[in-house]
Amino acid sequence: MAVLIDTPVWPWRGRVWSHLASDVSHEELHAFAGAALGIPRRAFQGDHYDVPQELYDRAVAAGAEPVGCRELLRRLTGAGLRVKKPRGPAAG
Repeated sequence: MAVLIDTPVWPWRGRVWSHLASDVSHEELHAFAGAALGIPRRAFQGDHYDVPQELYDRAVAAGAEPVGCRELLRRLTGAGLRVKKPRGPAAG
């Protein structure tokens, strides 16, 4: 299993968040997020789940590999699973 979680450093709406991703498949990620953390599939962000800081230790205890944000991005991109968000309106 290669589920990865980065350090919770991303502030949003008064909380601090991590990213949970897989460098194997989205199916593996969905299964882990649901079974280990109770995160619903509707929370999927295209290539990752946002995980609040209070679930970080639980994710690691369940088998997520702690990595830095650059390592997570490198491995997600290397696996071909990175989904880039569009940047602004398309030029026409």
